[in-house]
Amino acid sequence: MTSVLVVDDQVLIRAGLVALIQAAPGLDVCGQAADGEQAIALAARLRPDVVLMDIRMPDVDGITATERILARAADPPPRVLVLTTFDLDEYVYGALRVGASGFLLKETPPERLLTAIEVVAGGDNLFAPSVTMRLIEAYAHRVGQETAPPPELDPLTSRELDVLQLVGAGMSNDEIAGRLVVTVGTVKTHLNRIMAKLGLSSRAQAVVLAYESGLVTPRRSLPGQGAASNC
Repeated sequence: MTSVLVVDDQVLIRAGLVALIQAAPGLDVCGQAADGEQAIALAARLRPDVVLMDIRMPDVDGITATERILARAADPPPRVLVLTTFDLDEYVYGALRVGASGFLLKETPPERLLTAIEVVAGGDNLFAPSVTMRLIEAYAHRVGQETAPPPELDPLTSRELDVLQLVGAGMSNDEIAGRLVVTVGTVKTHLNRIMAKLGLSSRAQAVVLAYESGLVTPRRSLPGQGAASNC
């Protein structure tokens, strides 16, 4: 059974989401929050599998709440699925940057929302790759200039830097394995080490970091385009 924490400041919308999720087989609403502060407290206490998070809320917004929930979460952390009325690139980028696992609009059909909850609960991200790359290319440098610098990449080995660069370029694990002439399992091991060393909670955050650090730019050559390096 997948437990879901529903976060929305509008009572009617929250009630509708709760009713929809409760009626779906395999899903259970473990709690409800009317604002970001409540969401942070309930996520720590209830440890849901998925947090269905609104963005525009008073005091603590959904992006800030997502960041705090993931920073304080025990292992494994919840998967955060952002659900909002506002189709703004800044919101999607903000959700990616703090580690959300998916982003949907409130106009999404009910069956699509239920599928999305199952997808992120299973460990996958719910962002179209083309949308992800467009947003990051458009916002990474601008946002990076307005906020604190990204985490240092010094703890990474040269091969881990290669993997991070290819992840940032939007490649799948299979594609990275082919490019670097290693197994998919080796790619997964490198990626897990990257996430642990840099304190990242999602692949989307790794993509954002690759752009913000300058490791990936639209015209920069990628590892493996010349001679393959050793593992």
